[in-house]
This record gives sequence, C-alpha cells and structure tokens, in this order.
Amino acid sequence: MARAAGLSSFCGSCAGAVSLSPVASPVALVSCDSARDNDTDLPLIVRALGDRGIVTEIVDWDDPLADWGRFGAAIVRSPWDYHRRYDEFLGWVDRVSRETALHNPAEVIRWNTDKTYIAELAAAGIPVIPTTYVRGAEDLVLANDLIKGDVVVKPTVSAGSNDTERHVSSPASAAAHITSLVDAGKTAMVQPYQRFIDDNGETGMLYFNGGFSHAFRKGAILAAGGNERNSLYVVEDIGPRTANPAERELGDAVMAHVTRKFGGAPLYARIDVVRGSIGAPVLMELEMAEPSLFLHTDPQAPARFAAAVTHRR
Repeated sequence: MARAAGLSSFCGSCAGAVSLSPVASPVALVSCDSARDNDTDLPLIVRALGDRGIVTEIVDWDDPLADWGRFGAAIVRSPWDYHRRYDEFLGWVDRVSRETALHNPAEVIRWNTDKTYIAELAAAGIPVIPTTYVRGAEDLVLANDLIKGDVVVKPTVSAGSNDTERHVSSPASAAAHITSLVDAGKTAMVQPYQRFIDDNGETGMLYFNGGFSHAFRKGAILAAGGNERNSLYVVEDIGPRTANPAERELGDAVMAHVTRKFGGAPLYARIDVVRGSIGAPVLMELEMAEPSLFLHTDPQAPARFAAAVTHRR
C-alpha cells in the first residue's frame, strides 16, 4: 500500500511549512492495552497536538482490527509489552511501515530494541558503561571475573527493567540469572553497577527532531539491591533536572552518531546518562523505540513535541 500523506521518516533540518492540518488524516499514538492508562505522556501529547488542529487516536499495536493505512502517521509511544512477543512486534513494525509513516522508522526501532547497539556506540568512541555480552557457556566463562563484583544483568531485548537484576558479590546468583536468560534463547548483558547513581541518579535527555528539548532526573532503581522481574514496567522516581554541559556534550555526540547512521534525526530520542567511575558522564541507554518522554517535567515539553511532529514533512 502506498505511504499515506503526512509525516515522512526523517525531517533533515525540520525547516519548512507545517505539513499537517485540521483536515489531514488522524495520527495514531501506538500503545498497548496494559499500558495506555499508565502512559502519562499520552494525554499531554493528545492535548498538545489537538491545540495544533491534529486529530489523534490511541491504538494498540496488536489490535487486529486497526487499519493503519487510514492514519497520516503512526507514532510509537508505549507498546511496553513488545519484548514478550519480539518477533511479532518486529513483523508489525515492518507491516505498518508499508502502510503509513512510522515514527520512529522501522530501521531505527529494529536497531534500538536490541541493546547490542551499545557495542557499536562504544566502537564509535561514545563513552558507555562497559558491557559484556553473554550468548553461551563460553562467554559466561569469560565473564567469571566480572560477576564476582557488583553487577547488573539483563537481557538485550527488554523494556521497563524487565528481567533486570543487580548481583552484589554473588557470582552464583549472577551466573544463574545469566544462564536462565541464555537458556531462554536470549542474549544476556553484564555491566558493572555504577555507584554514583545512588546519590545522583540518572540524567535523561530528550531530543525531538535532533534538537534538545528537556532533561529529567531518574532515581536509582536498584540502589538497595532490589530486583524487578516480569512486570510491565518499574515505577520510577522522576523529577526535573538541568543537564550539565558534559552531559549535553555526550547527548549531542550520541545524536550526531544516530543522525549520520540513519541519514537524519529521529522524531524522538531519549539519552540516559550517569556519572561514571572516573567522574565523567557515560551512556546508560539510548531509547528511540518506546521511551517515556516525561513531558510533565517541563511545562513547554508537550508543545515542543507537538511542534516536532508538525514539522515533519
């Protein structure tokens, strides 16, 4: 099916006339049944786009009756159960991309929903948390020394801190966790716990169309060593924050890499950083598939997001 008129995959400089109007096709905000009532960004997005005359509909990604071709665009927001049916979700991404403009685009979502992308960013010179990937028994042997310390273990495909555990000087439990992930056909990733997060938390930075919008603070989820498994998402301690110059420099470098890689900036990207072992910020995660935007932490953020949407052409 031909791509519906409305939003294109990338905007380049995002300059030019607004492409959507009150008579344009509606925009789908993609969620899932178990998340739509918990996604605090959705009502803010609906209101901000409505102020610009853009009609929106919240649609579950796996709704068998959804006619994606009637939408001017589909903006992926909170399909937070995707990791439980990952192959099905990727099939949906490809199918919808053929019927309307998907944001973020399929190639971005495919790359970003598997956290092996961290290795690519590290190879490009982006400072990241040191990450060891375990795909089988041989990799686990190589990780033996690492898991003797304070580490975080999680699958490379996950959401909402699902199946994420901290293991403090407990190599047996860390190895058992890794083995359970590998036996389930997943790739496990092992990272040293970043102790500065206990006091300072994480800094998340939001970029819309490649431009910085706002930052927020996220408290340490695993500070007390508690583990979260098999829930849709973890309730987080979120508040406003001003990103410092070093954090902004890192965020801009990540966005520059993404823009070069995909030939343009995505509609949205969230870059989570933390103070590393030497005191400088390092990347924890780059989220361009279904991140919370935490629009409530900045009064102008909903309007900035709406402006980014309307400037896609």
